[in-house]
Amino acid sequence: MMAVTTKNTNWTTKLTRRTITNHTNALRSISLVFFVLFFVIFVVKGQDHPQRIISLVPNVTEILFAVGAGPQVVAVSSYDRFPPEVDKLPKVGALLDPDTERILSLKPDLLITYGTQLDLQEQMRRASIATYDYRHGGLDHIFVTLRDIGRRTGHAAEAEKVAAGIESRIDAVKAQVAGKPRPRTLLVFGREPRALRNIYVSGGRGFLHDMLVAAGGEDVFRDVDRESVQATTETILARAPEVIIEVRSENIPVGKEFDEELASWARLSAVPAVKNERVYFITGQGMTVPGPRVADGVERMAKALHP
Repeated sequence: MMAVTTKNTNWTTKLTRRTITNHTNALRSISLVFFVLFFVIFVVKGQDHPQRIISLVPNVTEILFAVGAGPQVVAVSSYDRFPPEVDKLPKVGALLDPDTERILSLKPDLLITYGTQLDLQEQMRRASIATYDYRHGGLDHIFVTLRDIGRRTGHAAEAEKVAAGIESRIDAVKAQVAGKPRPRTLLVFGREPRALRNIYVSGGRGFLHDMLVAAGGEDVFRDVDRESVQATTETILARAPEVIIEVRSENIPVGKEFDEELASWARLSAVPAVKNERVYFITGQGMTVPGPRVADGVERMAKALHP
């Protein structure tokens, strides 16, 4: 009986040691798998997000900073003014004059371009530099771009929060103006200083048109399926807007210059908006940039339309 017991005990001991060894090897294998997964997800995946971004599109530059990707931006266009941090960054040209040599010297891993910059995009492709092709669109396109940029730069959660905040503010304006009369409005975004020449107004498409509609106005050129319409004084008289809103990226100094700009419209005294003194100037760069400040513009338009 003793011999049998000893033999069984030795066999049991060997089995236990073998089991422990197998478990240890299994744990090591599992640990190795988790380490590899951790490396792929947090290291390799992290490298997918660009760390050296150049933006040639000012509104996308604003979006980059708004979603938290500002530290990844190494250069901007010649026309970037906002946020203030861009003043310290190198300028590398813009839509018509991109400085390709300077861009390449900064070694970007993502270049934000306009959709029409096909030659530049091809040059970047040959240099193995990724590009983000931006094209103008309506108000909804701002949110699409915002979320796209958030995902592309590794800031999806921040982008979603920013987009939701802007949408909430615009929805609040829509609720405030719901059911109110919608004044027929001429939305002007360009003309010669102190003159009614080369007047450019919003047509029935684009973010400015959408802002006007959200603010409770009716675009007098809504039937023209274009973002921009060059309007003459004759067509303005014929359209007879009840309100004229002129948006400008730069402020108009209070005093003589402002009075002269306002007086420019006096020659169209037959237009209801002029006759009833409902010509408004809304200034500030955010008014003409389809980016994170768009809710400010909608709110300001709504105050002019529905005082």
